[in-house]
Amino acid sequence: QVQLVESGGGLVQAGDSLTLSCAASGRTISTYTMGWFRQAPGKAREFVAAIIWNSAATYYANSMKGRFTISREGAKNTVYLRMNSLKLEDTARYYCAASRGNLYSGRDVDYNYWGQGTQVTVSS
Repeated sequence: QVQLVESGGGLVQAGDSLTLSCAASGRTISTYTMGWFRQAPGKAREFVAAIIWNSAATYYANSMKGRFTISREGAKNTVYLRMNSLKLEDTARYYCAASRGNLYSGRDVDYNYWGQGTQVTVSS
């Protein structure tokens, strides 16, 4: 079992930056594909970014390309999401997820473990 705990969310202004962290415990996530998803009120959960097990490739939703960066630190069993130039529409609860598959997936059904999420609110 893998337990995931997100942190780093908060209230920021449009244009600000924020870094989310996802700390894993229970077992190493070094062989897992890790992803970030988000869900805004009244909307479906959507894919944000993913990083495969060896960090050789990263993937982003189109609206996040160039603004968000996903990374992982094996020694800390942690995954990060750096978010720059935040927009009002980035307001959502952000979830970290782990997939036992070692290939990219932007589908939430392919992820086996989920955190409780951290709230990001962007104000004008």
